[in-house]
Amino acid sequence: MGFINIFRTPKPQRYNYVPRYYNPEKEDLDKRLNRIENGKKDPVDGVKSRLEGGFMRRSGGYNPNASRMRSGSIFRSNIRLILVLGAILVLAYYFLSVYLPEIIEALE
Repeated sequence: MGFINIFRTPKPQRYNYVPRYYNPEKEDLDKRLNRIENGKKDPVDGVKSRLEGGFMRRSGGYNPNASRMRSGSIFRSNIRLILVLGAILVLAYYFLSVYLPEIIEALE
């Protein structure tokens, strides 16, 4: 069998890959346009979808940059927490340095 196919080489396999482009802004626009068109057909469903879209936009679920905004808000929250804890520690040190001798004398 090997001698029969010795002069006929196999052709290379073809790989047909068609790249696809994903555009999240266009997809969001299409979803909003479909929601608007469906809202014109049935007013009750239109109101529901507009309310849902408003809630999603305010909560950050609709925005493509929501993760960046969320991480920024978490960072600001952590900075505030550190500042508040620092202020509490400074106040605790002040009160202990001023009133600790009086507390010790009262206990003895």
